[in-house]
Amino acid sequence: MCMLFKLVLLYLWVHWVNQGSDFVTGRSGNVTSGTVFVNGTASIGKTDDNFICATLDWWAPNKCDYGTCSWERSSLLNLDLSNPILLNAIKAFSPLKIRMGGTLQDKVIYETKDDKSPCAPFVKNSSEMFGFSKGCLPMSRWDQLNVFFKKAGAMVVFGLNALNGKTIGSDGSATGAWNSSNAESLIRYTVNKGYSIHGWELGNELCGTGVGAKVAPDQYASDVKSLENIVQNIYRGFEVKPLVIAPGGFIDTNWFAQFIQRTPKSLQVVTQHIYNLGPGTRAKSSYLKVPSNKAAFQITLNVGYVGNDNQLINNILDPSYLDGGAQPFRDLEAILKNSATPAVAWVGEAGGAYNSGQNLVTNSFVNAFWYLGQLGMASSYDTKTYCRQTLIGGNYGLLDTATFVPNPDYYGALLWHRLMGSNVLSTSFSGTTGVRAYAHCSKQS
Repeated sequence: MCMLFKLVLLYLWVHWVNQGSDFVTGRSGNVTSGTVFVNGTASIGKTDDNFICATLDWWAPNKCDYGTCSWERSSLLNLDLSNPILLNAIKAFSPLKIRMGGTLQDKVIYETKDDKSPCAPFVKNSSEMFGFSKGCLPMSRWDQLNVFFKKAGAMVVFGLNALNGKTIGSDGSATGAWNSSNAESLIRYTVNKGYSIHGWELGNELCGTGVGAKVAPDQYASDVKSLENIVQNIYRGFEVKPLVIAPGGFIDTNWFAQFIQRTPKSLQVVTQHIYNLGPGTRAKSSYLKVPSNKAAFQITLNVGYVGNDNQLINNILDPSYLDGGAQPFRDLEAILKNSATPAVAWVGEAGGAYNSGQNLVTNSFVNAFWYLGQLGMASSYDTKTYCRQTLIGGNYGLLDTATFVPNPDYYGALLWHRLMGSNVLSTSFSGTTGVRAYAHCSKQS
C-alpha cells in the first residue's frame, strides 16, 4: 500500500503530583514491553488531503461561562484580521480548512440588498435563545473576511442560518419550511464578488433532540434540497461547485439515518459534533493523581492551575474513557455504508469540553492526548475532515485568544497536516492499554 508511513504514539498514563517546581521531569517506573503492529498492505480509510480544519465562531466578548469570559475579540465580527500571527498561523497549513459557524449562526441575518432591516450586532439578552438577540453580518465585514482568507490561502466553509422562517415551539421544535431568501442573496453576493467558498453548511446542532431548537429529519432534508437547488442554480457553469453540508450536530442514529435516507443526491458531506469530555466546569483548586502502576515511565508535572476541574483532566487521561469516543465515528460510518448516499463524514466542530472549554486544560499540553487521539480515531473510521473548535476563541483555541500565540495543540495539528498522508493503516499496540497507536501512509509516499 505504501513504502513509507508515519506513526503516532500517545502515552496516556500521566502522573500528576503536587511539586513545588514549575518544570517537567521524566523518571523510570514499572517497565512494560509492547509491540506496534502496522498493516501497510491495505488502507482502512482515506481522509481528505486537507484533513485538519479549524473553526471560527460568532460569540461576542460578553459570552461567559462559569464566571469567565473567554472569547474576547475572537468573533467573526470583531477578530483582528490584520494580526500577522493569525495570518501566518493559517498560511502554515497551505491550505487550512476554516469552518465559520457555531451556536449563534442560526440567529445571523446577512446585510444584503434584499434585507431591509437594520444591521444590528448581537446583544446579550437572557430571555432569548442562547442568551443573545439576533445579530447581523455586514457585507463590509464579509468582504474583509473573504479578502483575508484568500490572502491566507484558506478553504472556507460557511454555516448558514437554518432557522430563518421557522416557528419554534415550547418544546424547541422548529416547524415550517426554511426561508432561504436571505441565504440565497448572500450566496449570490459572494459569487458576484468572486469569493471562493469550499462549502455551504446548513444549520448548527438542530438534529436529534437539538441544542436550543430541533428540526425533524424529513423537514431538514427538504431544507437541504432547497440549499442544493440554490447552489446548483447560482453556480451553474462552474466546473467545481461548493459542497452542500449538513446537519452539524450531535449524532442521533435514528435521526441521522432518516435524514441521510431522504437526501441521497442533495448532500455531499454529513457533519457531526464532538464534545465527549463533558463540560468545561471550574471546581475548587486541587491536585490530581492519575494511577501509573502500569506505566513504562511517569511524567511529573506541577499542575498549579487555579480552578482546575479534576474530572476533565481525568477524562483526558483515562484510556477507557477515551475508548468511548470511537462510538460516534463508528455509528456514522455504519449509517453511510448502509445508505445509498455518496456523502462522506466530517467532524464539523470538536472542542472536547463544551461551554468554551477550560483555561489551562483544553488549551494546554495535556489536551493533546485527547486531540491527537481524536484525529487518529476519526481517521480510522473514514472521517474525511476534522474541524477543531476553535482556531481562536474560548478556552480551546489553537491560538491564544489574547495574544494569538499558538497553543500546544496548534503544533500537533500542524505536524499531523504535514506528516500524515490520506491513506489510513490498520494499527494496534499490544502491551498496555495506556498506549494508542495510529499510522498513515506518509505524504511523501
